[in-house]
Amino acid sequence: MAKRKVRKSITNRFRITKNGKVMRRQGFRRHLKSSKSSKQLRNLKKVKELKGFYAKKVKKAVGQKVRGKSKKETK
Repeated sequence: MAKRKVRKSITNRFRITKNGKVMRRQGFRRHLKSSKSSKQLRNLKKVKELKGFYAKKVKKAVGQKVRGKSKKETK
């Protein structure tokens, strides 16, 4: 079986912490800043955690093992 290729675009957009959290940057910060308040721009700087189904997809695309319940354990 061949090794899986890592999605480079996903490795640039997301960071995976040591604990396995998937972190992402927020959008809406490139242009049209004059109409946004300074509080809104300040809050957009923060890095957010990606949760649930999408976090699993990102981990899989990056090549990290996704932990979860297998079908054998649930029976």
